[in-house]
Amino acid sequence: MAETFDAFLLVSFGGPEAPEDVLPFLENVLRGRNVPRQRMLEVAEHYQHFGGVSPINAQNRGLLEALRGELAAHGLPLYFGNRNWHPLLPETLKQMQADGVKRAIAFFTSAYSSYSGCRQYRENILAAQQQVGDGAPQIEKLRVFFNHPGFIEPMIANTQAALAQFPPARRANAQILFTAHSIPTSMAANCQYERQLAEASRLVAEGVGNTNWRLVYQSRSGPPAQPWLAPDVRDALREIAANPGASRDAVVAPIGFVSDHLEVLYDLDHEARILSAELGLNFARAATVGAHPRFVRMIRELIEERLTDNPVRLSLGDFGPSHDLCPVDCCRYEPRRPA
Repeated sequence: MAETFDAFLLVSFGGPEAPEDVLPFLENVLRGRNVPRQRMLEVAEHYQHFGGVSPINAQNRGLLEALRGELAAHGLPLYFGNRNWHPLLPETLKQMQADGVKRAIAFFTSAYSSYSGCRQYRENILAAQQQVGDGAPQIEKLRVFFNHPGFIEPMIANTQAALAQFPPARRANAQILFTAHSIPTSMAANCQYERQLAEASRLVAEGVGNTNWRLVYQSRSGPPAQPWLAPDVRDALREIAANPGASRDAVVAPIGFVSDHLEVLYDLDHEARILSAELGLNFARAATVGAHPRFVRMIRELIEERLTDNPVRLSLGDFGPSHDLCPVDCCRYEPRRPA
């Protein structure tokens, strides 16, 4: 059944925009999580390599600008709210309330189902609504888009562009490592994160005609004793280098991310690239979808699904389109709190 909305809300993770923001930002991110402080300080140092500024907010503002033209026909005002740094969701919802917004459709910058990629955002929105109080706008989320052609097609093009950095005769045998943010295995056990990532990776690999691919992970932040999804991208690169029969050409494709934010820049362009050179591997990194025109159009298509009585719900592969409304127990996770 068609729905009506009077605003659009872009919901994302957030990032520091000045050196003095870095530690307060990371404290927001890690509040209530069992992450050693030394690990937090190590991550803070990553930000200092880039002047203490994460590019994620600027990238999201660029995406919003691209959406203004794409959504102009629908007349929806556009808003932007983050989980961990300004503009924070309570600030944004308060502004929306002041502007008279009653019901907004929200796009989360995560293509996959998981606690940290979906349910936690919904919890954050609920908490923000409670802070705003009576009259807080109602927020409905768009479905996850891991197998939508508007996500897969740009990733195919970007992976092809990375492969094109190698001579034509070597491209078919190049090793493709699809990377995503690692999460605790206890979180992964109650969601479709791994299966959706594997399907998206398969669709992209199929699109570029390469069978030498593997799904790996990056950016784990939990204590060493806690199991997280593996292998790490650096361990996968070491395995390639140790295999005398493997191609020495490696493409790293960050399938788990939608923009070239700091974890992509540091973990892949810095750490993985340096390690590849040490191992004698030829390294290329595929771009994320960013504000690719097909990705921007996908967001409009997802909105129009909800505005239409008989929508066309695009998807690739065997999974079909994901649900619009999350079940009550969807992606539930109870992290261990520090003592």
